[in-house]
Amino acid sequence: MAQSITLTAADGHALDAWHAAPARPAGGIVVLHAIYGLTPHMADVCDLYAEAGIAAIAPALYDRSGRNVVFGYGADGREGGMAQRETLAEATVLTDVEAALAALRPAGRVAVQGFCTGGTWAWIAAARLAVDAAVIYYGSDVDAHLERAPSCPAILHYGDRDAVVPLDRVETIRNAHPGLEFHVYPGADHAFFNPDQESHDAAAAAAAHQRTLAFLRARLADGRR
Repeated sequence: MAQSITLTAADGHALDAWHAAPARPAGGIVVLHAIYGLTPHMADVCDLYAEAGIAAIAPALYDRSGRNVVFGYGADGREGGMAQRETLAEATVLTDVEAALAALRPAGRVAVQGFCTGGTWAWIAAARLAVDAAVIYYGSDVDAHLERAPSCPAILHYGDRDAVVPLDRVETIRNAHPGLEFHVYPGADHAFFNPDQESHDAAAAAAAHQRTLAFLRARLADGRR
C-alpha cells in the first residue's frame, strides 16, 4: 500500500507525496496529479506501479500554496481545481518534480508520468529534466508546448471522445512529434483511466496500463539496482 511521505525540494520546500515501492524495484516513476490534487487515486496508481516492480512517487504539486489541497470530482471540484492550477509556476513545479526524481534514482532509471494538467507538466519535465522516459495520459495543454520536445522516449494516451482535448488537438500533437508512441482509444473520454470518475473506461484503462508497463520495462529495466 502507498505510504504518505514528505519530500524536501532543493529550495527547502517540504511537500507531501504518496510513495509505493517493491522490495527490488526495476526503476522508478514520478506520477503528477490532475487538477484535483493529490487524491487517493494517485496512491492507487503508485500501488499499480509497485505491483509491477516499479517504485513510484506522486508529489503534491499544490503544497506551495496550501497543504492538503484536494478537490472532489464534481463541478465545484473542477472549478476549484482549474483555479488552483493557475497558482503553479514552472520553476517550482520542476523543482518539486526533481525532488521526487532524486528520491527514486537509487532504484535505477527514472520516468515521469502525468494525468491531465499533470500530463502537461510531465511533457515539460521530460524536456527540461534528466529522465529516461515519459508517460502522458490525456495531457490537457501539451499542444501549447509543442516546441518542448521530450529529451527521452515518450508514450501518450488519449481518448477519441475527449471533451477537454478534442481529437483535432490530439492529432496536432501526434503530427508535430511523429516519432513518439501514440495511442488513441475509441470511445474513451477524458480521465478514462480514473475509476473514481464517471468517464472511466475500464477496457481503455487496462489497455493503456499494459502498454505503459511494456514501454517502461523496455526503458527502465536495465537500470535495476
